[in-house]
Amino acid sequence: MLGDLTQPLLSALSHAGMKLTQVRYFSHASIILICCCISIAFVASAAAALFSFPDWVELSPNDPPPARSYLAMTYDPASGKVIMFGGDSGTTYLNDTWSFDGATWTQIATQSAPPARAAAQMTYDSVTQKVVLFGGFNGTYLGDTWLWDGSTLQWTQATPQHHPSAVTGPMLFPDPNGRADVFGGFDGHFYQLTMWQWNGTDWTQLFPPTVPFARSSAAVATNTSTGQVVMFGGLADVNPNNTWTYDGTTWTLQSPTVQPLLVYAASAAFDPGLQGVVLFGGGSGGVDQNTTWLWDQIGATWIQLSTAQSPPAREGAGMTYDAALHRVILFGGQDNNGNFNDTWELISTPTPTPTPIPSATPRPSVTPRPRPTPHPRPTPTR
Repeated sequence: MLGDLTQPLLSALSHAGMKLTQVRYFSHASIILICCCISIAFVASAAAALFSFPDWVELSPNDPPPARSYLAMTYDPASGKVIMFGGDSGTTYLNDTWSFDGATWTQIATQSAPPARAAAQMTYDSVTQKVVLFGGFNGTYLGDTWLWDGSTLQWTQATPQHHPSAVTGPMLFPDPNGRADVFGGFDGHFYQLTMWQWNGTDWTQLFPPTVPFARSSAAVATNTSTGQVVMFGGLADVNPNNTWTYDGTTWTLQSPTVQPLLVYAASAAFDPGLQGVVLFGGGSGGVDQNTTWLWDQIGATWIQLSTAQSPPAREGAGMTYDAALHRVILFGGQDNNGNFNDTWELISTPTPTPTPIPSATPRPSVTPRPRPTPHPRPTPTR
């Protein structure tokens, strides 16, 4: 379109130049106007050339972690690396800690570590400058709180006087004020709709005027540029096929004209380059998805991103924005054939087209567990 605009302008200038040699009194104002138009068209064309649509690229990092799903993963500014903990290997629950620097996964030996678990969540508390981990399941519903210090590379168990109910699949995310908030989860009997905030030493229950319907395993991420939290989908007794936003005071039920299929255990992260919360994958009616969506805060709707490549369909993957690499990083997850240990990045800036590469490590041959939901639960009777 810009090319179509530029060509007539160039032709007009050429024609004007010929008239200028024939008619000396050609308007100087006209020359200035045409030159300004060409400058605008040239800048617009250059901007268009610099823009590229986002795309997923599979990486080949050194020493990737063993395959797993329902892991906890976030970016740790204190260490400048992505931190990953635990998950379900398909045969056992894990409690290993790994970091990723864009080229290599490194297992971190810690003096102590949270007990093995899956379906826990963690996020970075920018006030205390520590990563907060909460909840999960390892045969028991867990309600313990652990803190990761990126400067010492060690875990410490917190001893709060108050804490949310022990749950699997909680939604843990940065509050617009920088603290870590947790919402919902499943306690083995009921889906929760309470909301708590970590103050560095204790959990304090919040009471927003409006809260989302009770749920677990929803996709959630915070737009740190605007302070808007976005949550979609999940598992629930009451239909969770909806989008909610939180501004630090109250939750608002949105009415987007377009939204993803209802999914649970999808992955979400805020990408500053795309200026929106990115959502990928998730389980939907027993069928895993591999679509990529972007929440448009201004239009208050979801936009499906068409990418040339995509990670295979999956649920329970870890995904976070790596501020050092300026990329959204995705790792692991599972489908009906077992767990993944591949690493992907979402590129939203122009880069050379990568040479296609095979997966870093062949997926192990495992017999997947039945997985109608990401956690055991009785059939709702309500």
